Amino acid sequence: MRPARVFVLDQQDSFVHILADQIATLDCEVEVHRADVSCRQLETLLDDRAADLLVLSPGPGHPRDAEPALGFLRGDASLPVLGVCLGHQTMAIACGGEVGRAPRPVHGKRSRVRRIEHPWFDGVPSEFDVGRYHSLCVTSVPAELEVLATTFDGPHEVVMAMAHRTRPWLSLQFHPESCLTPEGGILLRNALRLLCPASAREGEP
Repeated sequence: MRPARVFVLDQQDSFVHILADQIATLDCEVEVHRADVSCRQLETLLDDRAADLLVLSPGPGHPRDAEPALGFLRGDASLPVLGVCLGHQTMAIACGGEVGRAPRPVHGKRSRVRRIEHPWFDGVPSEFDVGRYHSLCVTSVPAELEVLATTFDGPHEVVMAMAHRTRPWLSLQFHPESCLTPEGGILLRNALRLLCPASAREGEP
């Protein structure tokens, strides 16, 4: 039995090390690397580290410019991926969705989220609070992705979590590492269980 090897792509976010530290508490070996590499270099890094999971961190800017993450996702990306905030939006763009301005910018705000039944939410109430830090959101969900959770900004429904229908990809618009997300630790633990169960529980190959 060995820890899961988690590679966190730091997309210039101030919270990335908090996120990485929280993942590390879940019996994981975590490496953080700045997103200042090409897509090919990222693929090489992931192969060299024998990564079990790629985490796409939050960050500034528009997901259409989020390289090397976007190019990696558009390729033959069979590696499990967890996208957070910008990573969530990048996943939508990579699959043919659209991202635009959120109904209102929210930074350091708590919102109530409603979820559907899904193994990712085992142990999480049907409605729960999350910490949001974003001014963009997924405005058109591609067929490849399933919406798992939403919130409302006034009359507008905003996508808060998604899963790929055929690939081991999960994403969150909100920040699981935030103190405004009490269920964040459960969500990260469940994500690891779903995305890399064999790696986290079996010995070296």
